[in-house]
Amino acid sequence: MDLLNTLVDKGLRRELPSREEALAVLATSDDELLDVVAAAGKVRRQWFGRRVKLNYLVNLKSGLCPEDCSYCSQRLGSKAEILKYTWLKPDEASKAAAAGVAGGAKRVCLVASGRGPTDKDVDRVAKTIDAIKSENEGVEVCACLGLLDEGQAERLRGAGADAYNHNLNTSEATYGDITTTHTYADRVDTVKKAHAAGLSACSGLIAGMGESDEDLVDVVYGLRELDPDSVPVNFLIPFEGTPLAKEWNLTPQRCLRILAMVRFVCPDVEVRIAGGREVHLRSMQPLALHIANSIFLGDYLTSEGQAGKADLDMIADAGFEVEGTDRVTLPEHRAGSGCGSGSACAPEAVSETEPESVAGEARTDLVSVRRRGAGTDLAPNA
Repeated sequence: MDLLNTLVDKGLRRELPSREEALAVLATSDDELLDVVAAAGKVRRQWFGRRVKLNYLVNLKSGLCPEDCSYCSQRLGSKAEILKYTWLKPDEASKAAAAGVAGGAKRVCLVASGRGPTDKDVDRVAKTIDAIKSENEGVEVCACLGLLDEGQAERLRGAGADAYNHNLNTSEATYGDITTTHTYADRVDTVKKAHAAGLSACSGLIAGMGESDEDLVDVVYGLRELDPDSVPVNFLIPFEGTPLAKEWNLTPQRCLRILAMVRFVCPDVEVRIAGGREVHLRSMQPLALHIANSIFLGDYLTSEGQAGKADLDMIADAGFEVEGTDRVTLPEHRAGSGCGSGSACAPEAVSETEPESVAGEARTDLVSVRRRGAGTDLAPNA
């Protein structure tokens, strides 16, 4: 296809595709899917070889969030029967992180529900970062604490954080349909604060919330403009008890096309397959590794992922290798752009639809609420 040849050439030159080209990727047919994956794979291998970076989530504080994000099981008014607990102590968080590092994770992502951290919360997270780094040499730490006030990004950077995650999630045009307690501009502001403080910016999206192709392209172009080092691509996990519980709009083919579009628009950044990969990609997860160069190991914030060993087996069986702490993730021209870029950095069609019986129903058979790891007495999945 001329389209794919053009997109590969642009990706190898780090040139931005046109919006029409990005939309065309999402509109390709199932018959063209392997060609799309192969083309995106050429761009992925140019910048990241066959390495897969493993990241591990530690949910520092679960549930009871005052924000009303429709996609979130921790939202205000959520009836999802998730784990709810207040802040983990630094030693508890460090123990949870150690399980992920032992499983091969290079980055630990510390997440806390809420609108944003208080200064006391930042102090608490600083102690947690110190505990994790003192026990795990070479590990990167990313914080994800919500909207940041002035000076908080600098304090996290000074405490040893390498990166900060704050996702845009969806397009500016549709953001108000998903969340009313804060704005798209608020999220952009926090990503800019992290970048300005010298933290490696991590910002991505959630697909599958009923958005259009145009919305997906809009949010990815918005991310390209912000220039984060890492772009997590989440696929909506429709939790029973949330407003989007019946939004089953994704198929494995659709997910692969979305990942490919992100890779073409953001060719040289860490594209991470994040929440929902097991639910929506299912047996086609290995194909997604040809496009993305990063995944989460084990469980997510409030849902369970596939077994950590299964993740590692999948990577090996697909012919990829786990990226070690001795390797810098980003290509050389990006590696100095922000801290956290590497260990050396200091502080549609009918054929795509789900079975008819699934439409309009919550899928409790596919979504497993997390009952192990952080906040419990059970061993974590790593």
